[in-house]
Amino acid sequence: MRSLDPAAARERAAELATRPERAVLGITGAPAAGKSTYAERLVAELIADGLKVASLPMDGYHLAQSALDTLGLASVKGAPHTFDAAGFVALLRRLHERDGTVWAPRFDRELEDSIAASIEIGPEIDLIVTEGNYLLLDQEPWATGRQLLDEVWYIDLPEDVRHARLEARHRRFGRSSEEAHDRTYGSDERNAELIASTRPSADAVLHLS
Repeated sequence: MRSLDPAAARERAAELATRPERAVLGITGAPAAGKSTYAERLVAELIADGLKVASLPMDGYHLAQSALDTLGLASVKGAPHTFDAAGFVALLRRLHERDGTVWAPRFDRELEDSIAASIEIGPEIDLIVTEGNYLLLDQEPWATGRQLLDEVWYIDLPEDVRHARLEARHRRFGRSSEEAHDRTYGSDERNAELIASTRPSADAVLHLS
């Protein structure tokens, strides 16, 4: 397993973006590890370099809040079985076919729900950077999705920093301090432990400051 700093990661991503076939790069890590922020920055840097790159967060495949309520899964939102993983895998297959424009869903944190057909990925895109919690999970259909990712990088972050970020995020989106703490060290922590167990399967570990 390689160890990457941001400079080496940018260089490797540029290599993926300039190969003959379209590539899909996965960025994974525990909740609040910085996946979204890093993926957005990487894509912006590569676009500034003149490369044809797009971002595709996995969170768009959250089950709708109404579906979670109906299924009794609202309290464990964010666990692997609260995503349409098969839908995400189907999208990855379509992306590799590179046949026309693909429209993907986007997760809106203000609404705490997904919005369909919000992200446009045209046929000219050479590299898609997708980020999410379960890209390395060894259970179906996630495991099939892993086969459709050219590389997956795992973001390492000190746990105290990650916990502080996660609590702050929950408060920012309307949870009380008590609710934010309980969520961070409850269902989110169980998910984080599961994600951490997938770290050895990553192609590289990315160390961010």
